[in-house]
Amino acid sequence: MIRKFVLLLAIGGAAAFGAHKLGWVPGLSSLIHPEPAVEVVSPVVASADPEPSAPQPPAVPAPAPVQQKAEHSTRGSVMVLCYHRFENRPKDSLAIQPEEFERQLGELQKAGFSVIPMADFLAWRRGEKDIPEKSCVISIDDGYRSGYEVAWPILKKFGYPFTMFVYTDFMKGQRMAGGQSMSWEELAQMRDAGVDIESHTVSHSDFRAAKRGRTPEQYEKWLRDELAGSKKLIEQKLGILVKCVAYPYGNHNAEARKVAIEAGYEAAFTVYGQRLSYHSPADMLGRYAVEGTKPQIFQSALKMIGGGVSADEGSAVGHTAASSMLTQPMEGEVVTEARPVIKANVATLGAVDPASIEMRISGVGMVPVKFDAENKLVEAVLKEDLREPNYTVILSAKVGGRKIETRWSFSYQKEGAAPPPAPATPVAPTAPAGASVKGKKPKS
Repeated sequence: MIRKFVLLLAIGGAAAFGAHKLGWVPGLSSLIHPEPAVEVVSPVVASADPEPSAPQPPAVPAPAPVQQKAEHSTRGSVMVLCYHRFENRPKDSLAIQPEEFERQLGELQKAGFSVIPMADFLAWRRGEKDIPEKSCVISIDDGYRSGYEVAWPILKKFGYPFTMFVYTDFMKGQRMAGGQSMSWEELAQMRDAGVDIESHTVSHSDFRAAKRGRTPEQYEKWLRDELAGSKKLIEQKLGILVKCVAYPYGNHNAEARKVAIEAGYEAAFTVYGQRLSYHSPADMLGRYAVEGTKPQIFQSALKMIGGGVSADEGSAVGHTAASSMLTQPMEGEVVTEARPVIKANVATLGAVDPASIEMRISGVGMVPVKFDAENKLVEAVLKEDLREPNYTVILSAKVGGRKIETRWSFSYQKEGAAPPPAPATPVAPTAPAGASVKGKKPKS
């Protein structure tokens, strides 16, 4: 009996030794009948309740708190400034002295404006980012070299971003280029430095005037060539995406606005200075066209007066575009019509007394005028044919009880006749140097 007990102990010890070598947990029953490796489930403890307890669902971790996106602010007011040329001795109102330009940039800071790039203005309008509630966008029109040589270094001093609106026919090497034209290489240099480049159409032609003499189909094709054509060429030359257009002279109509949006422009600008809000219409965004001889325009810009709606108004007010003393014929233009329509936009003169408006033409005398109060447009139709080669128009009116007078000159040439001699004394505003297309000298 004792020998059987000893034999059993020996067998058990050997099994325990082997189990230890294999890593099993020692235990007599497990050594004799090793259990397979299975998931361990806690045993169910019997209770007095004959019904088994319902199984409890596994614990689910609490979800992480959702980060709420900050609400986009539609509050804000934006004013857009428009400049043209920068000259020490301005020859007309569209040029401004460099020191005056620098002074105005300093005034923006004192008035509490934050100068933002056009890209930020567009992103705000798309609901993608917020902007300071008192913002300013700076733009320079046409493509004069003084924007590159004079204005750009001054803007760099302030660290201000800005936009160049250029019309492609005025670029160096194009058909309307002159001595003051920028080159594509200079534009590329500005692009590389972060300057925004946008469209001012192909030929800088007046959209309203161009409608005359064209069928609706012809006019729409012409508009597409001007708007889509300039966008495409700038994009090809500079490898950029053009998103904005500035209407020449600020003039536009329903057809031009429609084609501009269809051409892919996100924003289209006039020169009707106004406070821009989140709700302002994208195809009629007003700019303040600053003139060297009219400091009140810049002062109006600082106050953001002259049209538009405030930041907390929910609807936009559209205004017919006005230009900084847009005239027809333009300064220096050569006309072939014996009885041309004479027009002038007087919006920038201020609150004009309609009864005080008078127009005189050299060699003709006083001519009757019509005044469109909504568009601020003075118009006269000549009753007799022109005969002289050169004419000066003198327009006067009272503003706040004070008489204001402005003048410009144009030339008359019969079809097929030799070009008329230039006027003896040039008067403001002058045409851009080198512009060769008759009647389409840029002003804005």
